[in-house]
Amino acid sequence: MATPFALNAASNAIFHVGMHNEFVGTRAPRAAAFVCFKAAEKGGEFIIADGRRMFQDLDPDVVEELYNRNIRYSVMELPFFGWIDNVPGPLKEPVMAGVRGLVSAAVNAKVDFSVEMLWGEEGYDKTRMLQARAPSQPPIVLHPVTGEPTWFCNVHSHSSQLRKQRESIYGAERFEDGASQINKSDMFFGDDGDISEKALKNMDETTYKNTRYVKMTEGDVVLLDNYKCMHGRNVFEGTRKHAVAWFEGFEGEEEVKQMVAKEMNGKADKRRSAPSSDQRPRISVYHQKASTLSY
Repeated sequence: MATPFALNAASNAIFHVGMHNEFVGTRAPRAAAFVCFKAAEKGGEFIIADGRRMFQDLDPDVVEELYNRNIRYSVMELPFFGWIDNVPGPLKEPVMAGVRGLVSAAVNAKVDFSVEMLWGEEGYDKTRMLQARAPSQPPIVLHPVTGEPTWFCNVHSHSSQLRKQRESIYGAERFEDGASQINKSDMFFGDDGDISEKALKNMDETTYKNTRYVKMTEGDVVLLDNYKCMHGRNVFEGTRKHAVAWFEGFEGEEEVKQMVAKEMNGKADKRRSAPSSDQRPRISVYHQKASTLSY
């Protein structure tokens, strides 16, 4: 069954959906069918980008640092704890520890992957908030059928800094109610360090270099490989009605895997007898580590 997009709502029309792969925790669907029931009067294009090309085009130093340190997403912010600053000094630390423990237990009971709650500050007034961060993970995975290394990293959609840059072009993102405030996201290194502006700029520019805009009309369906292809959505005007159905695999997948394995083995034999190159060791290293993933 196709699921309607919440991002079809008029209140989200000026929200440019950054490029991303679909996944929750360490689980990801294999493929998707994006359906257009009604195109927006203006804009609203479906946007795609090849993750394999992203992997090849990114600055090798940026990829290496992200790969060695892993990445980590902030998936939720709870900006409701400004009152803690009014707690008397000796009591503040135990109160914060108690609140964090209770919130952590409540949130982890509702999601099927582990999150860690960290204290932080939010907004111009530095309101105290709790931020839920997902487990550390690699930014590159192996395609489950072809075995190709592919960029599988949602920095373009999740980075608060890149979102703010898009706001200067398309308008401010609307965080008007409690639910929308909670859904704010961000991205960090796997050790919780901040990603540099230089690295974010390279990822942003490389993403746009590889994006293609697809103007869907009523009845159109875009079939997408979630491991090979990132997706997003342009801003729009008017009424837009799209939906998506997710799939775990396809018929004949095992046969395709066997064909690909045979082809890859033949290429490996040729590479062993070919001169070395600067690019080959990089792909080989990522291939080795990415093969341990559970996606």
